[in-house]
Amino acid sequence: MLAPRESIYTHYIPAYIPDHEPGTAAYWFISRSGSLLMREDADGLEVPSAAGAEELGLAPGRVHYLGTWKGIPCYAAAGTETATGLAEGLAFHPLRSLYGKMDEGLFHLAGRAVQLVAWGLAHRFCGACGTETVPSPKEHAMLCPACGSVSFPRLAPAVITAILKGRQVLLARARHFTNNMYGLIAGFVEPGETLEDCVRREIKEEVGITITNLRYFGSQQWPFPHSLMIGFIADYKSGEIQVDGEEIVDAQWFDPDRLPVIPSPVSIARKMLDWYVGEYS
Repeated sequence: MLAPRESIYTHYIPAYIPDHEPGTAAYWFISRSGSLLMREDADGLEVPSAAGAEELGLAPGRVHYLGTWKGIPCYAAAGTETATGLAEGLAFHPLRSLYGKMDEGLFHLAGRAVQLVAWGLAHRFCGACGTETVPSPKEHAMLCPACGSVSFPRLAPAVITAILKGRQVLLARARHFTNNMYGLIAGFVEPGETLEDCVRREIKEEVGITITNLRYFGSQQWPFPHSLMIGFIADYKSGEIQVDGEEIVDAQWFDPDRLPVIPSPVSIARKMLDWYVGEYS
């Protein structure tokens, strides 16, 4: 159902060990608290290119080699500004704000970079024995040279569901939503659950109803900070809406031509609702 989007691998070839000559210009994905360093000029925003992070006015921490984008090497790192400060034209931008301002595949790669940097910072030392870890040369993993423990990047799967009742869709307002926005029912998968189990549990817990005819819609990487969103469509089966009053403060059935404020186009929730409007208007 989800319209095809550009794959991260359209122009990106992943790798773990650089095979280019030292001093080769590369793209540097420098992340700081979920924001990405970008160069801005008259043509807009772009990922900065340099032979080393030092040219950008940064002293990089642990560096992750990502592979190549259109044949150009790519690195990810958390950078600390040098005494001279950032090079002219560079500034940090929240990753989410860059959606639509850069190639979609490159945006996905930026999300990968930001997640790897955050993971690297969180796993500088072994969680079992405290020894400083070293990067694996074969995959994205941190190895403990003392006890052999291996840490992989964290990825938290979450489900999101559009529940239909005739021509209407169920939308809910979470307590943390701003601007009176409403969205779809979503939640993280718990140990021991299938995706389908999670969908049914979250819906029952948050709005008190049951569903039937569950079908897959599509998925989306969501690097805020490290989720994978798996979208489903379901039909209402039984029950009355009963919100928990804590996480969800309101939920209602809406017609396709009378939707409230809904999530931004960057989210799979918006893509699901755009599909719904197209199908049922």
